[in-house]
Amino acid sequence: MKKIAVVTDSNSGITQVESKNLGISVLPMPFYIDEVLYFEDITLSQKQFYTKLEEGAEISTSQPAPGDVIDLWNSLLKEYDEIVHIPMSSGLSSSCETAIMLSMDFDGKVQVVDNQRISVTQRQSVLDAIELANAGKSALEIKEYLESVKLESSIYITLDTLKYLKKGGRITPAAAAIGAVLNLKPVLQIQGEKLDAYSKSRGKKQAKKVMIEAMRKDMEERFGCTEDNHTIHLQAAYAGNEEEAVSWKEELQSEFPNYEIHMDPLSLSIACHIGYGALAIACTKKIEL
Repeated sequence: MKKIAVVTDSNSGITQVESKNLGISVLPMPFYIDEVLYFEDITLSQKQFYTKLEEGAEISTSQPAPGDVIDLWNSLLKEYDEIVHIPMSSGLSSSCETAIMLSMDFDGKVQVVDNQRISVTQRQSVLDAIELANAGKSALEIKEYLESVKLESSIYITLDTLKYLKKGGRITPAAAAIGAVLNLKPVLQIQGEKLDAYSKSRGKKQAKKVMIEAMRKDMEERFGCTEDNHTIHLQAAYAGNEEEAVSWKEELQSEFPNYEIHMDPLSLSIACHIGYGALAIACTKKIEL
């Protein structure tokens, strides 16, 4: 049986400490804040990020340097036979495309998975890859399987502020102003490549209800969940608002009492576009060995 290394990036929400416990490697995502380079979970903590965001700092995302990616792969291939590399969705960053291009020089030993995942759903792909590797699958077989089920996940996110959607040009200043006056909270969705609008609600309480009902519908209609057949992993996420997130998880647990819900901070690559205070619910279909 070949020895398989699993690599991801910090958009998965897997910290450097957790990566050691899982036996995987996590590339830290780079951020430029007021033109200074930081690395997620290395020189940039969640708290520092949201402080800079609140202060109005200019924040832009980047991708791991090709040299850093190649160095990591070369280092791992001294110990492992093959590598499965799981970056964030190609619809949200060019880092996936770059990794695919770099892997062409590794004679099939590096397989880059483009399965349109981010945050808690990307994390689950990593856990699935570990399980498949332990079951004796090759890097290519793991890549092919994960890509074949790439749309078998769902994320809904509600925002606390429209400020960052306006700043990023996703909504007009007029729409942001009206939304603020009416206390409109958009619900966004990720069903594949990118972040899209789902609905608008008056207030966060209503937005949370919309997300729960949307997830319940997905569970029943898309994933065939029943009381006796839990075909998905259920997840939650948040953007800096940890205290509120604890209550959100409790609310979800009461709505879905038979599920174990995993919760993580949202990827900073998403947070810089939606701001502090967001809440999310997500699910990923369980793999079939």
